[in-house]
Amino acid sequence: MKKSLIILAALASAFATPAIAQQSSLKMGGLWNASRILVEDGQGQNYRDYLAKTWVPNQEFAKAQGWIQDYYILDNINARDGEPNIILLTRYADFPSVAEMERRNGVMNQRMSLDDHSAAVASGSRNVMRKQLGTVLYRELTKR
Repeated sequence: MKKSLIILAALASAFATPAIAQQSSLKMGGLWNASRILVEDGQGQNYRDYLAKTWVPNQEFAKAQGWIQDYYILDNINARDGEPNIILLTRYADFPSVAEMERRNGVMNQRMSLDDHSAAVASGSRNVMRKQLGTVLYRELTKR
């Protein structure tokens, strides 16, 4: 008897969870990727040049392809010790499949005349200008 009550309770909770999710006043929206960048002393203008000449055109290309919804460059005016002073935001509708990510990567590498190895080298060469402090991925919640 106890065993069947436990099984019934487990089944009830398994079927109740989707109902609870449907009653939520918020629904899942797009994704926001925030790359946290610490620009090295004396490299601010060099890094801004990279953003303007390379990063922004690549984001515009991705937006034109429908891969991203939008992008932003944020300047952390009052960055505290250990915080990024530049945040690169990219907004996506949803996660692409692995196959789609690989396809997009190939298109972008071809556009930039790179392959995976040379792209990694190019990223590493920017280390004199900036330190990547990591990325944060957020899911937007919107009202139903």
